Amino acid sequence: MILPNARTPANTSPLPKVDERWRLVHLGRLLGHAMRKFDERVLHLMAHDAGVPLALANLAARDQISAAHVHITRHLALEGSRLTVLALAAGMSKQAMGDLVDQCEAWGLVKRERDGKDARAKNVVFTADGLAWLEAFKTAVAQVESEFKASVGHDVATVVLLGLEAYAQA
Repeated sequence: MILPNARTPANTSPLPKVDERWRLVHLGRLLGHAMRKFDERVLHLMAHDAGVPLALANLAARDQISAAHVHITRHLALEGSRLTVLALAAGMSKQAMGDLVDQCEAWGLVKRERDGKDARAKNVVFTADGLAWLEAFKTAVAQVESEFKASVGHDVATVVLLGLEAYAQA
């Protein structure tokens, strides 16, 4: 049986004109695009940073390191974090974060160590290469923020930053 749809003779009335531009320009979508652009630029800079360990720079240059991997860079405490804490901070499932940690461990970015407070638990910690990666990340973020300010102007950048901080805290 063929059901009528917008193109069958049973339904010949045209669809009403509806303004759908809001779907393309709402705040959430714009924030998502801006974050992807920001992360892509950061990773590009890191791929060309002499301070980044060569293997990690090569991975970044070949787009093997993604924004998902940046979650570890953003959320892993310097003293280390348990996997569950890291997953919660990044807004990911424990399994998804475990997969990312496995991959980053294979790349030499992080390692797992026994938790000094609980012998059954492990902490994820940065390796020496991971700390070099983190320093390069800090430098790249500062440069991209500077580029953002140059692009939209200092005053607009300040208002955006203050607005986002207020919105995130609400």
